[in-house]
Amino acid sequence: MEHRSQAESALGGAVYGMLFVLGVVIGIVGGFTQGAWHLGPVPAAAVAWLLGLFGVCLGAGRLMGVRSGAAVTAAGWLLVSMPFSLKLSQGDLVIAGGTAGYVYLYGGMIAVIAAFFLSPSPRAGGSWLLHGQVPRSPT
Repeated sequence: MEHRSQAESALGGAVYGMLFVLGVVIGIVGGFTQGAWHLGPVPAAAVAWLLGLFGVCLGAGRLMGVRSGAAVTAAGWLLVSMPFSLKLSQGDLVIAGGTAGYVYLYGGMIAVIAAFFLSPSPRAGGSWLLHGQVPRSPT
């Protein structure tokens, strides 16, 4: 079993926290701008956000060396995007039910699932934070 110091644990927790915040930011900005521009019938802004979301989640998973990096980022995105698609009693809606909204929501779910499964599994190596570190033997 690997033993970590308090500093290593705190650094890992801070990185996961920042990945979650990054997912929240992507969800907020992407939710408000996903219908901004189209190239003919294609919602280009929504497609661009999907590619960015996939890249960020996959990069988080690969940099952390485990799938939880991608999962934490995806959780931040989902936490914001799902409520944005709900219609409030006043009629306000951030992500509308048009083509751009559907591409952004359903494509985003496919993107985060694909990034999760393309990220390395825990037994594949380890965290980039601890790369090159030799586990200490218990004393």
